[in-house]
Amino acid sequence: MTARLPVVAIVGRPNVGKSTFFNRVVGRRIAIVDDTPGVTRDRNFARSDWAGRAFVIVDTGGLIEDSNEPLDQAVRNQALAAIEEADLTVFLVDAIEGIHPLDEHIAEILRKSGRRVLLIANKADRLPDDARIHEFWALGMGEPHPVSSVSGKGSGNLLDAIVAELPPAGEAEEETGPRVAVIGRPNVGKSSLVNKLFGETRMVVGEAPGTTRDAIDAPLRYHGRTLVFVDTAGLRRKSKGLAPIEFYGTIRTLRVVREADVCLLLLDASEGVHVQDVKIGEMAWEAGCGLIVVVNKWDLVEKTDATTAAYERHIRERAPFFQWVPILFSSALTGLRVRKALDLVLQVEEQRERRLPTSEVNAVLRELVDRQPPPHYRGRPIRLRYATQVTVKPPTFLIFVNFPRQLPAHYIRYIENSFRARWGFVGTPLRIRLRSGQRSEKKR
Repeated sequence: MTARLPVVAIVGRPNVGKSTFFNRVVGRRIAIVDDTPGVTRDRNFARSDWAGRAFVIVDTGGLIEDSNEPLDQAVRNQALAAIEEADLTVFLVDAIEGIHPLDEHIAEILRKSGRRVLLIANKADRLPDDARIHEFWALGMGEPHPVSSVSGKGSGNLLDAIVAELPPAGEAEEETGPRVAVIGRPNVGKSSLVNKLFGETRMVVGEAPGTTRDAIDAPLRYHGRTLVFVDTAGLRRKSKGLAPIEFYGTIRTLRVVREADVCLLLLDASEGVHVQDVKIGEMAWEAGCGLIVVVNKWDLVEKTDATTAAYERHIRERAPFFQWVPILFSSALTGLRVRKALDLVLQVEEQRERRLPTSEVNAVLRELVDRQPPPHYRGRPIRLRYATQVTVKPPTFLIFVNFPRQLPAHYIRYIENSFRARWGFVGTPLRIRLRSGQRSEKKR
């Protein structure tokens, strides 16, 4: 049985540098950083390690008291949930501005929680001679540890202090499984789907499009596997009018898709299939991700016996790659078939990892050539001499051909479609690579 990694939560009032500190600990820019308070809204998970100790660090939104805004209240609840889940809470304050009334209120919350807390005075850029940090002893949270998240000054000593506060290491670390990116246009229900899968509010949900800005990691155990779900910012059509934060969120989503194993493409059943839906799906398919289409808000559609079949046919007609993609009709609001998405993720990932013996690949290729020989090139036959599967994720086949550049695209599609008919590869792209074989094309 694998041991759970310890969790470190970062909390503090808005704009004290929590996301910058998060990025410093992780070692790369994961959380969006901007001078605007309140950029981080969700809990942002990432794995990090220091001095041989691995842990999960969680970035949270800034705690704002006395606000009646629903989004501010949701962010506050997220931060409080992170404190409850954490083995260690890192409380960030601003060394430049000094003690703020909200710092005192957060300190009171942390004292009542009874959790381990490490007080960090961020923006201490005058190290090692920065006396400003000493006033934070007044918070009653113990010794303030100085750090400059921007420059990295003091980060080594601080990480030593964090590791020293973690619970004893377990016998083994938790094995991670496929990364699942939840993608789609804004406001199609991506965060709501993730929340329903987890059975709790992991992602902030709002009616306004664009509530999710960062790409948020959240692990989920299912059938003995750890699926890492990544909720992403909604992808709009390219526009010069995107605000900087929204632009960076879009770039982050594109990067997440390239790193994902499987993508859940959410569509809004009440709106039909948009051109942008197709473009987002095509982006994931070309990146080599497994793909599952989830038609969300299915509870809002008036249905007859033929509605599901007609809607599925409509989706598959929009782009060739949709022919090979599982389609799930679901509702994040009611929970309709939501858990089925987890089964499909495991099935698609299994298809992406499938490897075939070379003898079987060549036997099928010979059958295809005998059934439908390739055309000639300048009076000479194009010969497909040998084939083998060279890699997985996605499955990729290498075929040796005497005239690789002259094999028509329609014949390559014939091979791919026939491979799928024989072996399935449902939900995963298939790559066909051509290379010159013996007695190949030479000087003409």
